[in-house]
Amino acid sequence: MRKPTVILMVLAATLSLGGCSRLDADGAQKSELKAREKRLTEKLSVARQGGAAVPLAKWILPAALREVSGLALLDDGRLLAHNDEQSRVYVIDPLRGVALKMFIVGQPAIRADFEGITVGPGVIYMVDSNGNIYRFEEGEDREHVRYTLHDPKLGRECEFEGIAYEPDSARVLMPCKNVGMKEMKGNLVIYRWRPEAPEEAPTMMAIPLATLVGPSGLKELHPSDMAIDPRTGNYVIIASPEKVIVEITPAGELVQVIRLPGGPRQPEGIAITNDSILIVSDEARKSAASITLYRWPIRAAVGGTQ
Repeated sequence: MRKPTVILMVLAATLSLGGCSRLDADGAQKSELKAREKRLTEKLSVARQGGAAVPLAKWILPAALREVSGLALLDDGRLLAHNDEQSRVYVIDPLRGVALKMFIVGQPAIRADFEGITVGPGVIYMVDSNGNIYRFEEGEDREHVRYTLHDPKLGRECEFEGIAYEPDSARVLMPCKNVGMKEMKGNLVIYRWRPEAPEEAPTMMAIPLATLVGPSGLKELHPSDMAIDPRTGNYVIIASPEKVIVEITPAGELVQVIRLPGGPRQPEGIAITNDSILIVSDEARKSAASITLYRWPIRAAVGGTQ
């Protein structure tokens, strides 16, 4: 198995997609990876004291992930990431900036407009822009894994660009990026679906945008991805066109609207670790794609409560 490339920049490192476990690295790589994790821990401690919205680390992604979209965390803290058009799922150590492996959904690989990924108990879900949900399990490096497909027939009602699993309700949540129903225009629309009862139709949650982003001066909101804060259970939604994060309660009450720090070009994915690290993916434009880590919660709100 090939070893990871370790190339340091000011706050960045290139990830290798060859796949490598921590035990596979040679002595120099092990030392560098250990040093990275120590620096990140130190930065996190300082950030918790001061609350500044500054990056803890930024990992530069290779060309194979230039259109990085959804992010999700496995129970052991490893990060899942995928591209828009290919059913290749990459497993990354987010604290050390190392790609551990890649596996493929379907044999042959599925081609679709994949927009989000999330993790339930022992299973992974990926959604495409039409709302089709692909259910599968984690594979070994370069393995093709089997999947099951659920079509909730919501493609005419919404264009989807994110998915999250809510442990408290055992439901999958899918926010609409673009709402197709005239009567729902001007709302944040989130569909909820129970994987254990796939025959049931998804339910819909609609929240007037005026109550969410109106105080911040925004008129629209186009969600790119969604995560559940493991500490509070709140819904944390990232919107790429508006460059904001919106945090709401499961009942739809606004917590805060945050301007994304760091000048992201096209932030597409979001995840929050159990130890309160926010991870944001940024697609490639004039520069390479990346994932950036911040202390969570970020208290840089432009609307809502504190």
